[in-house]
Amino acid sequence: MRGDRLLSILLSLQSYGKMTTSALAEQLEVSERTIHRDMEALSVAGVPVYAERGNTGGWRLAEGYRTNLTGLHKDELQSLLLAHPSQVLSDLGLHKDYENAWTKLLASVPAAIRSDAEIVRERIHIDGVSWHATHESNDWLPIIQDAVWEAHQLRIHYPSSGVSSDQGERIIEPLGLVAKGSVWYVVARHNLQYRTYRISRIQHLERTGQSFIRPDSFQLQSYWEQSMKQFKESLPRYEALLRIHVSILNTLQHARYASILSRMADEQDPEWMILRIQFDTLESACSYLLSYGPHAVVLEPQELRTNVIEQAASLLKLYQVKS
Repeated sequence: MRGDRLLSILLSLQSYGKMTTSALAEQLEVSERTIHRDMEALSVAGVPVYAERGNTGGWRLAEGYRTNLTGLHKDELQSLLLAHPSQVLSDLGLHKDYENAWTKLLASVPAAIRSDAEIVRERIHIDGVSWHATHESNDWLPIIQDAVWEAHQLRIHYPSSGVSSDQGERIIEPLGLVAKGSVWYVVARHNLQYRTYRISRIQHLERTGQSFIRPDSFQLQSYWEQSMKQFKESLPRYEALLRIHVSILNTLQHARYASILSRMADEQDPEWMILRIQFDTLESACSYLLSYGPHAVVLEPQELRTNVIEQAASLLKLYQVKS
């Protein structure tokens, strides 16, 4: 709409001081001729906008002209400006809206505070993407998002892992969307039970044309927190007591699927320690220990000792050179 475009022009000039016709046209995705017409409209409306000629020219607002945003302190503004648009916003189609809102916010504050805010963004960058980020298909996300807003049922085909009666095609009532890192989930009601579905695993989806009544008692955040708690409690755990060389302590502390529960010094040798560690499974514990070679020894349980010895023997046999 033209009114939104005129406001965007006004706030962009207020924020950046001077902008060329071509830069404004590219930002607003219109022609340069449209920008000229918009400038005339702003001038007629009493906005003191003028053009500077020459190679370094562009459009400017008269000195001292700006809109006001009251009640926002410098530290509050800086905390808002530190938030960078994430892939989540892009997935929801809100990335451009975020940038427009940021421009309006920045343009609406006094020059001194705006300068401080710009310095903060130049010196602090927050990258919310995990080192182990996954790239999943979210093709169904726009349809699910609409269904959440409009309270419309969806028919989905969702393969279930393991043995379950809840598999294949089903009709769900989507209640909310959750982004866990870069992974999207839809929380829905199916057969009067709340369930969580990973959107990238949905094989097919279609609208049923039927609406539903959203339960008043459902709270998305509370459901998700309880669901995560139950999920973590259900994860497999395998504890082991190890004697490790101090040279691999840092490696163990940063192991992705191993957690140090307790530690104590080895009274016989200061270069060794006794650690109680929680792994996921016997198999993962064995894999970790084999990778540490002579720097880790299993004290207990016996089955893990036996497993490591058998795996090491098989590895040695594999590498032995036959005469």
